[in-house]
Amino acid sequence: MNGWLHDAIMWVHIAGGTLALASGAMAAAARKGSDLHSSAGTAFVISMLVLGVTASILEPFRTPEPGSPVGGIMVCYFVATAWMTARRRDGRPGAFEKIACAFILAIAALIIGAGFKEALSPTEQVPGPGALFGVGGFCLLAGVLDLNFILRGKLSGAQRISRHVWRMCFAFFVATGSFFLGQQDVLPRAVQGSPILFVLAFAPFAIMLFWLVRLRFAKMVGRLSLRLPPTPAANASP
Repeated sequence: MNGWLHDAIMWVHIAGGTLALASGAMAAAARKGSDLHSSAGTAFVISMLVLGVTASILEPFRTPEPGSPVGGIMVCYFVATAWMTARRRDGRPGAFEKIACAFILAIAALIIGAGFKEALSPTEQVPGPGALFGVGGFCLLAGVLDLNFILRGKLSGAQRISRHVWRMCFAFFVATGSFFLGQQDVLPRAVQGSPILFVLAFAPFAIMLFWLVRLRFAKMVGRLSLRLPPTPAANASP
């Protein structure tokens, strides 16, 4: 790749990552369902797609060791399926979900196959088979959940929100982890290696856990209220 083209894509990648951090934080802090949440979420999706596409282009040209474009492709998959889940207000899958399911299952098969190939190889390579099995297993889990969604034919409101939340939060973690842990050299020396960077990097998982637990308790309360007998009116006749 030409030097000027590589630099141009790198600057687009940096811009996408910067916007993803800002818009992701804004979407997480905004009241859910508000116009601000919707606008920030849309900006986050666009910036993460830019981040994923540019990462996929740049990784094979990384020095000294070329990387894999799979990471960027995974980012695009997770953020796109999360966004489409929010758009599917009826909770039903469409052609996009079926294509995404087939795509991520194929990616999972390729990664797990590469893991077995490295495990059987006489020479140690990077990444090792453990890392490949982990990433491939995660992709397989996402694909199985997609398949379950397609076979069920419909998600409840709570299930749809849960699917949207965990996929968006995982994509957000890619942005926060890449910056706060992977790019510490651009941060002030005083904060490099600081525990606060780990807190900021893993904050999306805390947000995800909060909302998934909240949704779970809301579902339990809803079931309980349905089982409780109605309260008799105060002025009801004996």
